[in-house]
Amino acid sequence: MFGYVTPLKAELKVKDFTKFRSYYCGLCLHIKSTAGNLPRMVLNYDMTFLAVLLDSLSINEPKFQLNRCIVHPKEKKPVVINNDALKYSAAMNLTLYYHKIKDDIEDDNDIKSKVLEKILYPYQKKINKSIDEININIKDNLKILREYENNKNFYSIDEICHPFSDIVGNILKAYPNKLVNDSDELRNNLYSLGYTLGKWIYLIDAFDDLEKDMKENKFNPINFLYNEDNKPYDNLVPLIKDRLEFTIINCSYNCKEILSLLPLKRNEYILKNVLELGMMDKYLGILNNTREDKRSGK
Repeated sequence: MFGYVTPLKAELKVKDFTKFRSYYCGLCLHIKSTAGNLPRMVLNYDMTFLAVLLDSLSINEPKFQLNRCIVHPKEKKPVVINNDALKYSAAMNLTLYYHKIKDDIEDDNDIKSKVLEKILYPYQKKINKSIDEININIKDNLKILREYENNKNFYSIDEICHPFSDIVGNILKAYPNKLVNDSDELRNNLYSLGYTLGKWIYLIDAFDDLEKDMKENKFNPINFLYNEDNKPYDNLVPLIKDRLEFTIINCSYNCKEILSLLPLKRNEYILKNVLELGMMDKYLGILNNTREDKRSGK
């Protein structure tokens, strides 16, 4: 469930996309400084969005520095450095990916996932102490989600989406640093935004994997809930499109509404682009099979 929360580049001003990339590159460097070089391979856009959002509510202005890297060895690029939101997002990036790999091992006994788990385990141990509470929430919710998926003891999209939605909601709410106008109301709004975004991520991931899961006879919540007559993919999608689209668009709309309640100090245009345009573009790309690689951070 990574790589879906992205801006629509065509609708961003050059300066705003450059700024978003500065956070992305900053996240890469913060992962390196926190855990080492190898974990940088799990870098993704979703955690960049998390960093941009939390830093938009930060009291301190972000600091930029021109850096070269392996990807851009010839030209220096602006990078956000020494940033609390990026430190937190780096920890979340690593721990979420680690738990995803553990989940894949539970589901498929996948050899590739086992290798990745062995590689990432030492790095995961380095950050566990700083995010123990969130780690417990992630483990508990993924266990519930796995039970739902294995036992099929759920009856609605809302029910199956809830564990992952709660994970994302709590990640936003539990940000350990002080925010602008910090209050219970702000933290609850952050939870609501994360919860709604988490629901969208889970649902869009299920839709993206639907055709492949049906071909390989794997569990997919959309197929399980909406395909009572065991129709093939090409016949199923037109029948469920309106129902699915309503939920997906409603999530995007609610994210935008909650965002308007937050006391943003910066990056408002980038955040609106992601929630209003990027989310819809990602859905249409999956629907029309015109999407780019969902894991790509390029």
